[in-house]
This record gives sequence, C-alpha cells and structure tokens, in this order.
Amino acid sequence: MPKLLIMEGNTIERQRQSLALGVRSASAVYVHAITAHFPDIVMDVVHAADRGQSLKPGAGFADYDGLVISGSGLHAYDTDFEVTNQIELLNAFTQTGKPVLGSCWGLQIAVIAAGGGVSLSPKGREVGIARNIALNETGRAHPMFNGKRSCFDALCIHYDEISNLPANARLLCANSHSAVQGAIIPLGKSEVWAVQYHPEYDLEQISMMLSLFEKDMVREDFFTNAADFKAYIAKIDALHRNPKDKALAWQLGVDDMILDDKMRRAEIINWIKAQILT
Repeated sequence: MPKLLIMEGNTIERQRQSLALGVRSASAVYVHAITAHFPDIVMDVVHAADRGQSLKPGAGFADYDGLVISGSGLHAYDTDFEVTNQIELLNAFTQTGKPVLGSCWGLQIAVIAAGGGVSLSPKGREVGIARNIALNETGRAHPMFNGKRSCFDALCIHYDEISNLPANARLLCANSHSAVQGAIIPLGKSEVWAVQYHPEYDLEQISMMLSLFEKDMVREDFFTNAADFKAYIAKIDALHRNPKDKALAWQLGVDDMILDDKMRRAEIINWIKAQILT
C-alpha cells in the first residue's frame, strides 16, 4: 500500500489561527485532494516548521514512497528556523532518490534548495485564479500535464515567485504574471515536480483563503469596497455548492479546468500515477 509524507508548510500556531477562522490547513487540503482519487494511499503529516516536531515515532524516510510539500504563508528567502528546517528536510529526503511533488511553497523551497532564487513578485499578488498558464514544449511533453490543455487557468494565491531557476531545472509553464508557473527541479538524487499554483485547492478553499485577506484585497484595489468583495465571495461559494451553474461560471470566468475535480487536480493525479504507483 503506497505511503506518502506530507510536509505542512505553516507553523502549528498559524494553522490553529486559520482553523479558528474556518480555514483548513495546507496539509489537510492536500490530504483531502489525494484521498478523493486514491483512497488507499496512506499519508502522514510532518510539521517541519516547528521545533520538536519529527516523523511519527519509529518512522523514517524509507517508510514513504514520496514527499508532498504543501503551500505556506512563509517566505522561502527568509532564514528563520521555520523556513530553513523545511529546506533541510527536503534536502535530506531527496537523498533517498524518491519523488517529490510541490505546490507554490513547495516549488519555492525546492528552487532555494537547488541554488535558485525567490523574491517578492514585482506585479503583486496573483490571487484567486492564475489565468492563461501556457505550457512550453517541455511542459506539453511532460507526464505531469497529461490531460491538461496547453493553456489553462488554475486556483492560486501567492505574493512571492521564482526570480531565477537553478541551472539544471526545466521550465514547464508560465503566464503573464509569473515567468515560472511550473518546473522540474533536480535535487539530491530526486526530482521535484512543482507548480506555482495550487492544484490541490477547490473553490471552497480559495474562498476561505481570500476571506483571510479581505482588507488587503480592498486596499490593493482588487475590489472597490468590502461589499464588492463579499459579493464576489458569495458567488464563489454558490458555484462551489453547484458547479453546474452556468451563469455563475460565466460571471466568474471559470470552466472545467477549475470546476472538474480530475482536471483541476491533474498534476497531482499524474504525479501519483507516474511516480508512486509504477
């Protein structure tokens, strides 16, 4: 039976604060997304952003078939323990030669670990939906994107981005906001398959995440006022409840790339099929 290690990107205290506001932890979102398609896969979560946390008693990397790195509200270029310890765990895991999958934070710390750069995006937040992500020739041929269109939208939220890829990395896709939306990062004896957006998210999660930043979203002119913001969130929530509502889908500018679970999570599904189940 396959077994995955999920590395939670946020501290336990931040997870508690988010949960109090009704927002699921980054690792819980990943566990939910994987279980929906692979109910027999066993998953353990490691809280590497906190001191005193480790793998389950008696467990080692040899017990896992792969590592999944969730999102995070941290900055990959910071040098605090909660960041550097996650990079150290990633480096240690990749000495096993086993596969790694990362979303957003996962891409960023893999790039840092491999000698690349991450910085605050000069274009500000990319939030809600990353539009028109275009696969390059390498991306179109890569198994992570089996079943994806050559240009697609994806759920996202990030304010940092890759400023330069490691020399041995392969760029897979980009859009007008971020020059790196997906890449393969050789690290240690492993490869990290990673994207800047969040294939593990659903509309419910993006609604929760946006609600955490209501004041920021208004201040940064994504919305004219709080009423406009709340009306937008109400539409997302309504479409989550009824994904077949064509009017709401049109108003929000989304299609099956967002609304169909298998299409939205294709990168996760393809990684598991190609790297874990073979």
